Amino acid sequence: MEFEEYVAGLCRRDGCTEVRRVGAAKDLGADVIGRLPDGRKLVVQCQRYAKHRTVGSPDLQKSNGTARSEHGADIPLFVTSCKFTKQARAFAARHALVLVDVDLLGFWNSGTALSTPLDLDIGRTGTNRKLAPGD
Repeated sequence: MEFEEYVAGLCRRDGCTEVRRVGAAKDLGADVIGRLPDGRKLVVQCQRYAKHRTVGSPDLQKSNGTARSEHGADIPLFVTSCKFTKQARAFAARHALVLVDVDLLGFWNSGTALSTPLDLDIGRTGTNRKLAPGD
């Protein structure tokens, strides 16, 4: 819940409106919902994992399956505290999902606007390298 509140706060800082944390046991793949400054609906799935783990394509498939159909997302955003696998990034690129991994999250936290990850070509970014525990 703290991670979701943290992400919601970053969204608010960057001008999103109507931001609310909705994550719970049966959240249907949405932890934070809000509106971007241009009015598009943002649906965020947050996964806080140890940095040495990775998020794979099956996690994104579940999120993608509900972000638009259940929550009406214009922009589905998946935020994690680790890395995405190569297969996950390829899936995201094919389905127009926005991914924020541990590296982009650090930039976002340091003041980079949310619009920056929204504009990235996720199919060409990231290393998808698992980090060793303690990295």
